[in-house]
Amino acid sequence: MTERRLPEGLRPETLAVREAVARSQWGEHSEALYLTSSFVQSDSESAARRFANEEPGYTYTRSANPTVASFERRLAALEGTECAVATSTGMSAILLMALTVLQSGDHVVASQSMFGSTLKLLGSEMTRFGVETTFVSQTDVQAWKDAIRPNTRLLFAETPTNPLTDLCDIAALAALAHERGILLAVDNSFSSPVLQRPAQLGADIVVYSGTKILEGQGRVMAGAVCGTEALVDKVMGTFMRSAGLNLSPFNAWVVLKGLETLALRVRAQSAAALELAQWLQQHPRVARVHYPGLASHPQHALAMRQQSGMGGAVVAFDVAGGDAAERRANAFHVIDRTRVCSITANLGDVKTTITHPASTSHGRLSEEQRQAAGIGQGLVRLSVGLEHIEDLKADLARGLDTLA
Repeated sequence: MTERRLPEGLRPETLAVREAVARSQWGEHSEALYLTSSFVQSDSESAARRFANEEPGYTYTRSANPTVASFERRLAALEGTECAVATSTGMSAILLMALTVLQSGDHVVASQSMFGSTLKLLGSEMTRFGVETTFVSQTDVQAWKDAIRPNTRLLFAETPTNPLTDLCDIAALAALAHERGILLAVDNSFSSPVLQRPAQLGADIVVYSGTKILEGQGRVMAGAVCGTEALVDKVMGTFMRSAGLNLSPFNAWVVLKGLETLALRVRAQSAAALELAQWLQQHPRVARVHYPGLASHPQHALAMRQQSGMGGAVVAFDVAGGDAAERRANAFHVIDRTRVCSITANLGDVKTTITHPASTSHGRLSEEQRQAAGIGQGLVRLSVGLEHIEDLKADLARGLDTLA
């Protein structure tokens, strides 16, 4: 059928619903799910040209698939980048970035407050390939500057961080990186393009765990890297297709559908998270609340400027207690007495999740690494969903109010 082209200048909320590959001859309204490993060619000459990338077309799903391409186009449109490549998980997106922009002898500067698996990958696994990483304070631009070496190839930040919601000034890090001819990559999984678009602030690469807020209902795993066609499509995309890090069509379709409600979910969850953070801040058994939307957050002004005036869905708080063992026991007490919140380490779901980072997401780190990242034994992380806010308060009060 004849496809009507979308007009220029559409806003992100519209692109999140409309951007995709062209409809098939059947004129489906919802984007089609192409569950096929390969694609039939009309003749040998056409097959030869397509396999040689001399003409457009689909040959094999590991190379390209219309459903995956729809997700990639939609995310790139939301992020404001030239293109995106979809990967099997968020960690495979980070691995793809590392294996394509880094080589033996290169150096990386990264935040010490990043997701535990990211710290493990950069701090341990990549050393086997001759890549060294220096971890610095997320919030201290001078620390990033001081850590740069002649062989530094990449600055890599996650903002806000998991789980303490520390921010980095993306524009400041971009200026620092580009002065030295270094790439800046930003993991935007916690914010999504609804809150911030790192590429518009100077980042060269934007990384996503689509498993989280992009998909929004905890159903599938996915990842993506966004950026320029020269770097992301021609370099990372080529390597991804050879290495088999690509996203399955079914998972791509699920995340594609999740993007359609992304703006509504993020705004509603941010509003609920702010109210819950304010309530937690007043509770006598809570020692500290970590949430960028609170005026007490040390980077509140940056958050309001950089994150479209919202704090996001993730709230972390320290349960009061004496030594580390008591704080851990108190955190477990609060978590175990919830009946509405789901005890799981995933985040960005429409169902509120609660977890103890020191023993889950950051459990594989050494105690020294956890302390450097500020992950104490009394820390509890919430990813606020779409339940009624009073039900969430009552669920947390069940444990907080009964602490000794």
